[in-house]
Amino acid sequence: MAPIDPHSFSDAAHAFVSHVSLALYFDFATTTIDGTALLSLSRPHTGSLSLDTRSLAIHSVADPATLDPLPFSLDSNPDPIKGQLLSVTLSDHHHSLLVRFSTHPSSSALQWLSPPQTSGKRLPYVYTQCQPIHARSIFPCNDTPTARIRFSALLNLPGHMSAVMSAAHVRRRPPAAGEGPDDERWCADGRVVEEFRMDQPIPPYLFAFAAGEIVSREVGPRTRVYAEKESPVLEAAAAEFAETEAMIRQGEKLFGEYEWERFDLLVLPPSFPYGGMENPRMVFLTPTVIAGDGSGAQVVAHELAHSWTGNLITNASNNDFWLNEGFTTYAERRIVEVVQGEERAALNIGIGWSGLKEEMERFKDNMEFTKLRTNQEGIDPDEIYSRVPYEKGFQFLWRIERQIGRPDFDEFLKKYIAKFKFQSINTQTFLDFLKESVPGIEKDIDLGAWVDGTGIPADAMEPVSALYAKIVSLAKEFKLGRMPTEEETADWGGQEWELYLENLPKNSDPSQVQALDARYVLAEHMNWEVKVAFLTLAASVGLRDYHAAVEKTLNSVGRMKYLRPLYTALVTGKSKDEGQMLAKRVFSEARDSYHPIAQGVVESILCKNS
Repeated sequence: MAPIDPHSFSDAAHAFVSHVSLALYFDFATTTIDGTALLSLSRPHTGSLSLDTRSLAIHSVADPATLDPLPFSLDSNPDPIKGQLLSVTLSDHHHSLLVRFSTHPSSSALQWLSPPQTSGKRLPYVYTQCQPIHARSIFPCNDTPTARIRFSALLNLPGHMSAVMSAAHVRRRPPAAGEGPDDERWCADGRVVEEFRMDQPIPPYLFAFAAGEIVSREVGPRTRVYAEKESPVLEAAAAEFAETEAMIRQGEKLFGEYEWERFDLLVLPPSFPYGGMENPRMVFLTPTVIAGDGSGAQVVAHELAHSWTGNLITNASNNDFWLNEGFTTYAERRIVEVVQGEERAALNIGIGWSGLKEEMERFKDNMEFTKLRTNQEGIDPDEIYSRVPYEKGFQFLWRIERQIGRPDFDEFLKKYIAKFKFQSINTQTFLDFLKESVPGIEKDIDLGAWVDGTGIPADAMEPVSALYAKIVSLAKEFKLGRMPTEEETADWGGQEWELYLENLPKNSDPSQVQALDARYVLAEHMNWEVKVAFLTLAASVGLRDYHAAVEKTLNSVGRMKYLRPLYTALVTGKSKDEGQMLAKRVFSEARDSYHPIAQGVVESILCKNS
């Protein structure tokens, strides 16, 4: 076997799946999907074919032309990270195969919400999160970003529900016999089919859908905001993301044509485990980004930037994840700089700088994961997800920009995107292109130290901004017993407070932390970044008075950016005995409201600190 990705069974010697035609029957009663997948290969293939699955029941594999069965085996000993190898034997230069399968209720990509867990309380809801390696728990595939796919999909669901997808919506229509896994169920009264098509080749982790009681509102010529029917966030999201079209136009100026036609936004229930997911044509967002102060637009800017860096050009495996996130963080800040101003972009960089330093502390016992080019063999990418590829990757590109100048770096970016669009590449390919495009760059910048070295390189840099410097200075004064005055904070929004709190020492005096909240009511701040930053600090310094607020927060949201620091602060803070008891109890109560990915992350934190 010639592996191409430490997180996939896919074999480099085999043909890859290049197109998937899916028919998916949603069974909300059993929280499962019955489906068929017509897998078309990039070239004819004879012999064994390796596919990734996780917790899938494989009912049959057949030749789609004759419906004759094809020999297959499903590994009975699942790999704890990669799942189960589905091996199919093809003969006579097959171009395609037809797989009948069912998902498991514990599918790691799917979260099924019962009616009481939704905003409307009437109908159930389901949504996906496939990054980094969870598409395999929805349908069999080469679940590696090296293998890009086009797809079509028929989603069969109850007629009073609707579906959205990271693909072009073709039509909504009645079911037809012969197109699904089971005619009797597929064509039952009251069912409807939503038909979608994705014509551009994408990595499997960008496969995404949601189904429930979903409504929308237009906010621009290429953008609609979608949310649950009874959710209070639709109007607020429309206001928060009003600058989206301006961001798209700025992105096109910087990076070239927008290749995906639509840029729609789906605001998911609070259990969504990320701030945003860059699914093409329809970005998925957590409602926690809707802060009312415009700061949520920066998350949209980040997901928009992925339309060029990540979706057009993709890391070949998670070993090179920085190629997605470092480039996108750089692109996001360039967009924010134009649309929201240089000071706002500088605060963004400053918050990232603080976060990068925190990650150095987190990985102090395993500095491999402070590198840009990592070795993740035998490592669950969800467990080591961090800000390193985002912020160290951004710093690397910012260092190159400073070396050659912004105009030349902008031209380099356009050339890079034009050359590699709709391809998946690794770090070495990027370095070779950089040295070819900027002769002698390796003499001015130690490229090896940046991509293969641990820690933060000496030539990384904090932002240069008067406002940033003032906030950091005030944070340093806190250690000396001085908190900022109301006059000094009069113009502060969520981002300013977030930066201030991120820079406070984790061993601050508890009484002083409590006094800060008494003056500014940070534990109840409307901005989630501020609230969680403060509660993390309070839990770290052992303030039991805030345990109720921490518990309420952990029961209200499933975003891992908040769960990870709060649970960690509880189990490692100065009141860790009581904190560990609280963390275990809260998780036992809130577990079912978290997405499976978030469940695994919290379980890992509790296990390591038990």
